[in-house]
Amino acid sequence: MTEPTYNILFLCTGNSARSIMGEAIVNADKSGRFKGYSAGSYPKGEVHPYTIALLKGLGIDTGFARSKSWDEFATPDAPQMDFVFTVCDDAAAETCPVWPGQPMSAHWGVPDPAAVQGLEAEIHQAFADTYRMLNARFSIFANLPLASIDKLALHHKLREIGQS
Repeated sequence: MTEPTYNILFLCTGNSARSIMGEAIVNADKSGRFKGYSAGSYPKGEVHPYTIALLKGLGIDTGFARSKSWDEFATPDAPQMDFVFTVCDDAAAETCPVWPGQPMSAHWGVPDPAAVQGLEAEIHQAFADTYRMLNARFSIFANLPLASIDKLALHHKLREIGQS
């Protein structure tokens, strides 16, 4: 029996950097077990140029990348999410919509690279660090026995991953 494909939604306030990276990381996974999405509570309307540059530099097609509202995923005809991860503290503190299917959620907060000021090299490094943190968390998550772990243990593991 093959494992199902799990839909994962990454949420942030602006949906221009961290959540877009999360979506890209999941969709770059070659296992076929996951499909990534991203959205924001107050989308900026465009993806941060450093996010695009980072993803392109990693060989990831950025054709998917657009800043969008989480409202797109709260409708009955939206893809049903299995997991919802907030990646910024602001989004984690907001009242989220009721997601169809009641997905499991956790906070995987990472620093906002778009808030970094300084030399261009420092800003690029902040984006790379954020990507690395999200990629490491997804790698841990992707190696969990999702089909066989009970919900309480899985929720505990998801929270642990967010604190790593």
